[in-house]
Amino acid sequence: MSDTSDYSKCFAEDVFTIKTMRNYLSVKAYQSLTETINRRSSLNPDIADEVADAMKTWAVERGATHFTHWFQPLTGATAEKHDAFLAPDHEGGCILQFSGKELIKGEPDASSFPSGGLRATFEARGYTAWDPTSPAFIKRGTKSSTLCIPTVFCAYSGEALDEKTPLLRSVEALSKQVCRLAKLFGIDVEGKRAYTTLGPEQEYFLIDKKHYERRIDLMQTGRTLFGRQPAKHQQMEDHYFAPIKPRIMAFMEDLDRELWRLGIPAKTRHNEVCPAQFEIAPVFEELCIAVDHNMLTMEILRNVAEQHGLVCLLHEKPFAGVNGSGKHNNWSVVGPDGRNWLSPGENPHENAEFLTMICALMKAIDTHALLLRAAVASAGNDHRLGANEAPPAILSIFLGEQLTDVIEQIEKGRPKSSKNGGILKIGVSTLPPLPRDATDRNRTSPFAFTGNKFEFRAVGSSHNCSAANTVLNTIVADAIDNICTELESSLAAGTPFNDALQSILQKIVKKHKRILFNGDNYTEEWKKEAARRGLPNITSTPEALKAFISPEAIDLFERHGVLSRRELTSRYRASLENYHKTIVLEANCALSIAKTMIIPAAINYQDEIVRTLVGTTKVIKNIRCVETKQLLQRVATLTEATLKACRTLEASVKADKTEKILPAMQALRSAVDGLEELLPSDRWPLAAYADMMFVL
Repeated sequence: MSDTSDYSKCFAEDVFTIKTMRNYLSVKAYQSLTETINRRSSLNPDIADEVADAMKTWAVERGATHFTHWFQPLTGATAEKHDAFLAPDHEGGCILQFSGKELIKGEPDASSFPSGGLRATFEARGYTAWDPTSPAFIKRGTKSSTLCIPTVFCAYSGEALDEKTPLLRSVEALSKQVCRLAKLFGIDVEGKRAYTTLGPEQEYFLIDKKHYERRIDLMQTGRTLFGRQPAKHQQMEDHYFAPIKPRIMAFMEDLDRELWRLGIPAKTRHNEVCPAQFEIAPVFEELCIAVDHNMLTMEILRNVAEQHGLVCLLHEKPFAGVNGSGKHNNWSVVGPDGRNWLSPGENPHENAEFLTMICALMKAIDTHALLLRAAVASAGNDHRLGANEAPPAILSIFLGEQLTDVIEQIEKGRPKSSKNGGILKIGVSTLPPLPRDATDRNRTSPFAFTGNKFEFRAVGSSHNCSAANTVLNTIVADAIDNICTELESSLAAGTPFNDALQSILQKIVKKHKRILFNGDNYTEEWKKEAARRGLPNITSTPEALKAFISPEAIDLFERHGVLSRRELTSRYRASLENYHKTIVLEANCALSIAKTMIIPAAINYQDEIVRTLVGTTKVIKNIRCVETKQLLQRVATLTEATLKACRTLEASVKADKTEKILPAMQALRSAVDGLEELLPSDRWPLAAYADMMFVL
């Protein structure tokens, strides 16, 4: 590993940044490309070949022999097909060549990627198109490197087959509405845009590779299907923020270096709540780049872990009975004035914008809670949500005491005071600065205001967070659209701006205040209160996903040009199919482990106990061996229960009934975990929780 002094020099050394471009492009091409990036416009075809050649020259200087269009299909992962820069020179040799056409457009086979019925299997043609707003980067191999070009992925018909296309569309939809609102506030929006920022906190587990290789369930499904909770786990609360062990620190140091090389601004690293659990958090970036960087982060986590003899687990719930992992989605909006509109401002004008955004979010989350829940639905996340370690499946907003007080006063009329003093009226002339950080944080809330952003805590650790942010951008755009339409109508009728805005925000608060909750989201009392308020509580993925194909969702996404009816339906089908495949895979894996590993071990142990009993009673006369016989009975009973549970699970899988597979898997797990408690550790065929969590 390099010494510490090298770290300060490595940031973004493998990224074709705007600054880097200046050294490889003509002035004319550089200005044209930077304008393309800043305005989010199409690349001028006149400079495509020059840009491609510059990119190739830069990449070859860093050992690149191939290039790839790097995209994000509906698999939840990334995809890439490598092509060499080589081309025949027609003189019996080869030259290095990379054209503008190859840069802008690729054609990977699309037939084997999930499409949710959007295309037939024989319709293989798919297209990748360069997204110039996300910089190209280098992936280093052991002997050569590859130039990676971030792209979108679409079908021959132009419909999106990826996660990034709708994300980009949603960013544009939100920018359009925020700029429209800004114009009503008197802000100059000419040639400007609004955008969202993201800082995704990534949680993960690390275990020793030798333990991983003794867990077929981890290797095949990403989570442990069996496992008895150890005597010590996270109950002592001594792992969170504890000093980092040397082996893990060495891993984190190499991880930071690899991330920084790619321009990923990894900022924070620490031990999480559960032993063997950790977190990495970046500095905020523009949303689409932050998503790309998070996808790279997950890949690099796995790669660097392997170099250290470790395995990185990104499943939402790799271990039962202890905390799972999430991806805390810290989201905010920057207006065309370059200011964060979710940060209380320095003057009345800015605070009016801030409170309008808060009310827009209240309206968006309450109106479209089912959609936001669907965006984080997966088989893995079903194990985590509502497990008193992560937010419940009930969507609510935490604003904190001071801001909630302001919202309540808006409901009653013009705000006159706050708990921190001052006159609080909605209007550009009478609203003083709002205090910052005037409230505590709520770590149990699924959607919590944290001072200058909202933290959506329901996103799963393995998820591509594009889906959640696509929904979030779109529903907020819709809420602002409604506010602008009503505000424009009132102004056209002669209503003063401040009065019109006050009236609109008051109506929003009255209608949508049920979505606000500042208490403990983990309690049973909150579930009852949420039901009384009429807030949905969708606990399973199949039920949650139905929101994507509701008439309301189709109308919403089509109106804002984010997803068509066919694209929404395809995503619903692809997600449902993925869920079903995951459950069946886990069931078959559990059956295989139980039948070929657990049951033989249990029967062998029974046989050993029987032989011990027979031998003992022969040698020691008149001994009854009561406790030993009871041990034999417990092992035999649990072995029978395991055999019976296997038969039930097999029938459920054969019937292809997901709702029956899950309880059957749980029954099998209960029996197997009971056996683990009784069998000697050297006879148990699987690595134990205690080993995986503590032997690092």
